[in-house]
Amino acid sequence: MRKTTFRKALAGALTASLALSLGACGGMPSNRSLDSIHQPVVTQTSYTLDVASGPAGISIPEQRRLSGWFEAMDLRYGDKVYIDDPSHNPANRSAVEAVAGKYSMLVGGEAPVTPGYVNAGAVRVVVVRTTASVPGCPDWSTNSDTNLGNGTYSNYGCASNSNMAAMVADPSHLLKGATGSTATTVSTGTKAIDSLRNRPPTGEQGLKETSSKGN
Repeated sequence: MRKTTFRKALAGALTASLALSLGACGGMPSNRSLDSIHQPVVTQTSYTLDVASGPAGISIPEQRRLSGWFEAMDLRYGDKVYIDDPSHNPANRSAVEAVAGKYSMLVGGEAPVTPGYVNAGAVRVVVVRTTASVPGCPDWSTNSDTNLGNGTYSNYGCASNSNMAAMVADPSHLLKGATGSTATTVSTGTKAIDSLRNRPPTGEQGLKETSSKGN
């Protein structure tokens, strides 16, 4: 009787332990790579404003309205400004460039496609704003200390990727890095080296006499 009771108790303990282990497997890490499952997502949004124009270009009141729109949009680095002008009047582009220049912005080339039509006698100014975020962070879905697959936890990478998405000046650079000029200006590229070479040695004027005695 005692052996039978002991065997039943041992079997019950093993069954309970197995049930707990299987229950914990549901929250075990499944990502066995060092790449975070949460990556920055880049989103582009186009904002438009139609301003009236004429043969002489965009009038001063309309330019002021455009400037107020830029100010309300908090136009900043990373935004892209385009002009959609069916008449292709150079005066319209010059006026938009003058207003955008006050915000240290340049006007891009071909404007992206936007909904609707640009009415006759109007010019559409398009501001494309790019944002970056990491959806699903923080992620604490992995709640098991058991890690039989030696995987990374669900929240792995959330902090670094979220900080990078928040701090990058131009979120579009997360998709494609900025392309710099391949031209090298020799006069400025070697300025630091020439300054180091032309500087006289510190001991050329003699050593400064110092005394360890106080005054």
